[in-house]
Amino acid sequence: MNYLAVDLGAESGRVMIGTIHDDKLILRQAHRFANGPVEENGSLKWDFEKLMGQIKAGLKMAIAECKGDVAGIGVDSWGVDFGLLDKNGRLLEKPYHYRDSRTNGMIEKACELMGRRALYDNSGIQFLPFNSVYQLLAMRTAGDPALEKADKLMFIADLVAYHLCGQVFAEYSLASTSQIMDMRTGRWSQAILEALDLPEHLLPAILPTGTVLAKLTEATAKELGCEPIPVIATGSHDTACAVAGVPARKDTDWAYLSSGTWSLMGIETPNAVINDTTYEFMFTNEGGVGNTIRLLKNIMGLWLVQECRRQWQREGDTLDYAQLTELAKKANPFVAKIDPDYGDFLAPGDMPEKINRYLESTGQQRIDDKGQMVRVILESLARRYRQTLKQLEELKGGPIDVLHMVGGGIQNELLNQLTADATGCTVIAGPVEATAGGNILVQAMASGQIPSLQAAREVMANSVEMKTYKPDNTEAWM
Repeated sequence: MNYLAVDLGAESGRVMIGTIHDDKLILRQAHRFANGPVEENGSLKWDFEKLMGQIKAGLKMAIAECKGDVAGIGVDSWGVDFGLLDKNGRLLEKPYHYRDSRTNGMIEKACELMGRRALYDNSGIQFLPFNSVYQLLAMRTAGDPALEKADKLMFIADLVAYHLCGQVFAEYSLASTSQIMDMRTGRWSQAILEALDLPEHLLPAILPTGTVLAKLTEATAKELGCEPIPVIATGSHDTACAVAGVPARKDTDWAYLSSGTWSLMGIETPNAVINDTTYEFMFTNEGGVGNTIRLLKNIMGLWLVQECRRQWQREGDTLDYAQLTELAKKANPFVAKIDPDYGDFLAPGDMPEKINRYLESTGQQRIDDKGQMVRVILESLARRYRQTLKQLEELKGGPIDVLHMVGGGIQNELLNQLTADATGCTVIAGPVEATAGGNILVQAMASGQIPSLQAAREVMANSVEMKTYKPDNTEAWM
């Protein structure tokens, strides 16, 4: 039985084929393509038409490879961004990119309208300038005509699914990233919508993770050269899929770290945790598979290294990530430290210069050596992981013994070891393909092939090689 995962990231997208046999998951890639923002009238947007073209090309390849034997198609993507449909179901304009500057100042405006604590208590979500609620508030504040013409809002992965099967919906895990949902109830927050004067009619019905939506439309099935295949609302948020794909064994005290452009570090809880401590630490409650809550913190992640590398490429240096990491291994430890979540680091641009300005403003020395700069970034991320793990232990009320690191970022073995050293926690790294694997596993749960989330994790644990990193020299991080 084959399942297809459309796994969309901010830098690239893939169509993956997944098969589950003898309690093991076999993944293979059918198509990979670049993704990224485009500039339009001074704004950063997503070229959704081009994206759909690549997705359909990949699905066509995958379906042909499977000889049409496909039990389901699921789509996952990054959070918060959305497209607006008119009354005829047509996309009004290219969706905005979460790093677009239109949301500058919107957190402050929202807090003036509702109060910062009230906004947190009614959502349980970390204050991040790109959250959907601030994107909508920016549109309303600017009198954006698209908002007046819009009939429905759809988040990116769900928008792709809509273009495949024709159903308008908001999947629970992806909708939860918006900061418009009351995470205690799993419903849209009336208090937030009223306080910020946001149009409630735009928001579709929220569907549980793992809902079988509808089959491919006749036109899409014909275009892809197949019979109508069921489209499944897997964990539409990529991190929900990644956490579902964490190969954690039963009865272990574990946390997860989804490592990539962003680092998302947290634990899984049965209910939202919204209290004085989560507010003080600014933790977010996002929806997970099986009506769970992902109690986590968003951390800037390897975006900092990615942007440094892009700048160095612009300057004529073509070092790849492996070469940069090797240089970082040879660099001096603990030369400097940065706050990975410093506001100026969010937008694209000359990241080495931004970091150097930060260092100067905090009384530290500029860094010109590339390996040294990458080392400082990785050590600073590890420090933030250490802080976050201690906060999670306080929230959990007990120690965390194992940190499962998953995602593309685990290919940076230096960061994995630094994380073990800094946290004093055993790190188990793997799989790289947690998101696509989790996507497939949720589809298999929806189809009845896998009975539970824990069973899905056991399948993942049976399927992948994992590498363990033991902490060393933890005292140096005190």
